[in-house]
Amino acid sequence: MLHDGVIEGRKVFANLLKYLRMGASSNFGNMFSVLGASAWLPFLPMAPIQVLTNNLLYDFSQTALPTDNVDEDAIRCPRRWEIGKIGRYILCIGPISSLFDYVTFATLYWLLGASTPAQQHVFQTGWFLESLLSQTLIVHVIRTRKIPFIQSRGSTALITTGVAICLTGIWLPYSSLAAPLGLVAPPGVFWVLLLPILLGYCCLTYVLRGWLVRRFAID
Repeated sequence: MLHDGVIEGRKVFANLLKYLRMGASSNFGNMFSVLGASAWLPFLPMAPIQVLTNNLLYDFSQTALPTDNVDEDAIRCPRRWEIGKIGRYILCIGPISSLFDYVTFATLYWLLGASTPAQQHVFQTGWFLESLLSQTLIVHVIRTRKIPFIQSRGSTALITTGVAICLTGIWLPYSSLAAPLGLVAPPGVFWVLLLPILLGYCCLTYVLRGWLVRRFAID
């Protein structure tokens, strides 16, 4: 009984660390994305109602995180609360989010021509979708030091809520809620361009996370 309680406590602690790292690194990156985009765009990169909707959907996708599976190596030994490691993690992973946000901005601005106030809804919709999908998907990269989905899978609840939120985000620009939210149906080529952006973001985050584990023992 005592052993089971200790193991359960380690799982709770591990999942708490996952949430803090994901939420803080994502928000840290988004801060630089908004700051940079607002400096050169002739319109807001994302409308306030879109930011609130994005955050609401993302937070909902994380409600299942307490049920997430925890890798055996994460509960083998007791772990300590080390704010320095968390800070280093945020400073390294957060800018990756900004990097791919700027890739999305460039794609929307130059390749899709969403560069004027008349086309701002196309730009805002594009970033809304990229931001929501990338944040929801990256959870599965950050939650484990192993290869996600292959060597380590999230809990059924976490995967289910993530899929549901991604599908909801994709559906919104085509729904009756699009107009109140300031969203529009993006051009078909946007989805083709979005796929390598999301894949690149996940791959680079996985590589950098592995480096952090080896270099600073940040798991």
